Amino acid sequence: MSAAPPLRVLVTGASGLLGSGVARRLVESGADVVTLQRRPSGVTGARDVLGTVTDAAAVGLAMSGRDTVVHVAAKVSVSGPAQEFEQVNVEGTATVLEAARAAGAGRFVHISSPSVAHAGTSIVGEGAGPADPDRARGHYARTKAVGELMALAADGPDLRVLVLRPHLMWGPGDTQLTERIIDRARAGRMPLLGPAAALIDTLYSDNAVDAVVAAVTAVDRVHGEALVVTNGEPRPVGELVRGLATAGGAPEPRLRIPAGLARGAGAVIERIWEAADLGRDGDEPPLTRFLAEQLSTAHWFDQRRTRAKLDWVPAVSIDQGLELLASHYRRR
Repeated sequence: MSAAPPLRVLVTGASGLLGSGVARRLVESGADVVTLQRRPSGVTGARDVLGTVTDAAAVGLAMSGRDTVVHVAAKVSVSGPAQEFEQVNVEGTATVLEAARAAGAGRFVHISSPSVAHAGTSIVGEGAGPADPDRARGHYARTKAVGELMALAADGPDLRVLVLRPHLMWGPGDTQLTERIIDRARAGRMPLLGPAAALIDTLYSDNAVDAVVAAVTAVDRVHGEALVVTNGEPRPVGELVRGLATAGGAPEPRLRIPAGLARGAGAVIERIWEAADLGRDGDEPPLTRFLAEQLSTAHWFDQRRTRAKLDWVPAVSIDQGLELLASHYRRR
């Protein structure tokens, strides 16, 4: 019996930590991988197409001959013009979906975010609630919610769509969460809100890669739904922030702010930041309402459905991940 032909996969956003990790793991598994992003992915064995998901010609070129898509590319920030988020997270997703249908791709794994269903209140042991653009906090969450709904609406017999929502991914090389916490703690600007006792769950980066790769296979049998992906180890937010900071060689955060005050201040800072166009050079506000809510409310998820549907369990615990992170920064 002849071996099955290798998967022909397009990974968008492969210059980032998650996208490059997924592309690398797929190459190692024998897949034929093409990546699409603005700069070289650095993934040995993958063929790069340089461009953006907003460029239909570049997307079409990258999609040629692909049977599977892992759509990771997104504009991720807590601030910035709404139009930039719309272009990438909504219009870009529409472009990639259209190209996938035109190319006859049968599998589409769409990377979303739990923020699409977060309205500011605690989430305690729940599953993946429906994406809700009207209640989502900020341009990022709102546009990711719209993009997710578009992806799920495209699900059908000819294009099977599975949405994953990795929750607060961290690890060596992560600039979105890990290095921001370390840098702010080093500068004495990483606040702990209230008692910092709210339970939150996170996701170690290697586990995130494993889950996405598992989804590439799982989408043949489970599709048309969203799954939140976490380590499944809720910890107090203060414990996690301190662990990440000290693993990076920064002092433990000592700054404490009442949670209610932080939320109010975050909302005001957001308005001032946007009105004065202070984020035009990519700078982000020191505090936003969404960030204050994330640091002061519980958000952890029931992982039983995710693990069963993906046939996946995290290989690296939070404690093991913190040790690996500390080793990474000691080497640096």
